[in-house]
Amino acid sequence: MGPVPNVTRTDAVQALRNPLRFIAERWTPTQRTVRRAALSAVLMTVVIVVTGGAVRLTGSGLGCPTWPKCTDQSLTTTSEMGFHGVIEFGNRMLTYVLCAAVGWAIIAARSQKPWRRSLTRLGWVQFWIVMGNAVLGGIVVLVGLNPYTVAAHFILTTALLTVAVLMWQRTREGDTEPRPLVGTSIKQLVWFLVVASALLIAVGTVVTGAGPHAGDSSDVHRMPLDWEMVAKGHAVLAWIVVTLTFALWFVLKAVDAPKGPLHRTRDLFLILLAQGVIGYVQYFTDLPEVLVGLHMLGSALVWIGVVRVALSLRERPHSAADIPAQTDPELSTV
Repeated sequence: MGPVPNVTRTDAVQALRNPLRFIAERWTPTQRTVRRAALSAVLMTVVIVVTGGAVRLTGSGLGCPTWPKCTDQSLTTTSEMGFHGVIEFGNRMLTYVLCAAVGWAIIAARSQKPWRRSLTRLGWVQFWIVMGNAVLGGIVVLVGLNPYTVAAHFILTTALLTVAVLMWQRTREGDTEPRPLVGTSIKQLVWFLVVASALLIAVGTVVTGAGPHAGDSSDVHRMPLDWEMVAKGHAVLAWIVVTLTFALWFVLKAVDAPKGPLHRTRDLFLILLAQGVIGYVQYFTDLPEVLVGLHMLGSALVWIGVVRVALSLRERPHSAADIPAQTDPELSTV
């Protein structure tokens, strides 16, 4: 066992006043550590999407019928609440794991030398989105799983995923001015792809809100829309996104674009194909819960792919001032 560090009273006061600064003055993470911390926030956000879907698909949305407590008398689930209480309470507890992952990303970014303020801010944006979504999740329970609040809950999680992926990408870049890798016409095509993908996800929440999976075994109000028509509109948007992605890949090939945008577009196209297969199979098999859950996972992966395509259109090389005090041999890897 090593020697116990001598923590003075002044150190203790500094740690209480500004714990991030206190840690940053005594620890310098490697570049790999910062990347892994940012990646952990991305992965936990995807996990929250999947477990949130599990809550809905198992009818456990009101397994804990109130918020912030699980019941009026108990902070945690009770044996009388059974399986549904365990599922809902477990999903709530995963929010704390997500907070820990985001907190770890913030600490690692703040402790990096030199300090990159822009990277730390992205971590704090994630933190406040998580806090806001936790409150919104409580509102969802208190209003009895109103489908509009459920849709907003999912969209806010998608916003969190966007910022998490952006931070992950920025850990592998410098703070110099971004340098475009493609022409204006290709960038415009990508923005059409981003908008179409955002609409696809938004309409997907409407499909869920009008569909049969209400999230609870009781009679939960659904969106007063023709589910069949909304689902077909969702499919049309999906084909538009697939077509735009293929067109982008074709154009990038034709202009001999750098490998980064080309590979990210290829990855997105493959994810879209898999997501499309799952979507059509679940539609023609009366929405089995397992396939709907896989489709929700696919939705998160599709959006990650779209964001990565958009971010691959430029590069931000490391300047001399950006090079951290402790580096690793994988500084330039993807």
